[in-house]
Amino acid sequence: MIQNQWYAVLSSHKLKPGKPVGAKRFGMKLVFFRDEHGAAACVSDICAHRGASLAGGCVSNGNIRCPFHGIEYDAEGKCVHIPSEGKASKIDFSRFRLKRYSVKEIGGVIFVWYGEAEPEREPDVFGIMTDPSYTYDHTEDCWNVQYSRVIENQLDVSHLAFVHRTTIGRGNKTLAHGPKVEWLDDNTLQTSANNEVDIGQSPRPSSECVIKDTNLTFKYPNMWLNHVTDKIQILAFFIPVDEEHSIIALRFYNRITGVKAVDKMIAWMGSRANRIVEKQDKRVVETQEPKKSSMGMREKLVAADRPIMEYRKKRAKLQKE
Repeated sequence: MIQNQWYAVLSSHKLKPGKPVGAKRFGMKLVFFRDEHGAAACVSDICAHRGASLAGGCVSNGNIRCPFHGIEYDAEGKCVHIPSEGKASKIDFSRFRLKRYSVKEIGGVIFVWYGEAEPEREPDVFGIMTDPSYTYDHTEDCWNVQYSRVIENQLDVSHLAFVHRTTIGRGNKTLAHGPKVEWLDDNTLQTSANNEVDIGQSPRPSSECVIKDTNLTFKYPNMWLNHVTDKIQILAFFIPVDEEHSIIALRFYNRITGVKAVDKMIAWMGSRANRIVEKQDKRVVETQEPKKSSMGMREKLVAADRPIMEYRKKRAKLQKE
């Protein structure tokens, strides 16, 4: 993991008022709930009293209540009520405080700050997430690899003709020119596939390639946007569950007709297509060893893996920082 980063970890539609949601993130059991104002909150999903999961409890007046003994905690993780001690209790409950995680909710995505320091910046997001002209449909799937493997698969341009030969990789374009990689800012890289049918020509170097209109943009630590056209874009965030499991969340955005009901139907169909492509990737990526990637691993990379090399170098730098 990269410390002191905002990670996209949960879709807002899953977090209903009054109902806590337990989720394993970063190898830890967390619980999400909405406070009395509807704002998302996140604390450790282990009651300080007897270790029960808070996710099985309920939300009362914006506080999360343990299902075991009714102990309540607020959005800051502070214990505000222990029923057995009575409402009039003057006892200091500070020893019951839970670890609380900073949360931001943007464009229907819940971000959690992972790190010891308090956040000094907002999550770095894509503008499409808050653009009301687009409609989207959301789908997600669990993968039995660390999130870094899933990210790298999305940056891999040379697997298309093989893994996706019946879908987005049709045409047998096995020769990979470049690929070009550009840094849009210190946190954002962009690349695109520039593949051709191999008829004996030599691959062109990255310096002779360009970023095409259909391209991929990745923002650290775990969010990616596939710009298909100005009217169709696919967002993905790669949720870190633990060292060997992750969740890929996919959103098909479109504004093809400008009519919300019609575009919503198009988005739903786009999500079904996304799932077909995603399953093709999953079948192969889950066989990779080890389950997570790093700079020091013994893979023999080639020129077509340049986006993956760039991702690993920057990730290793952020981890050191």
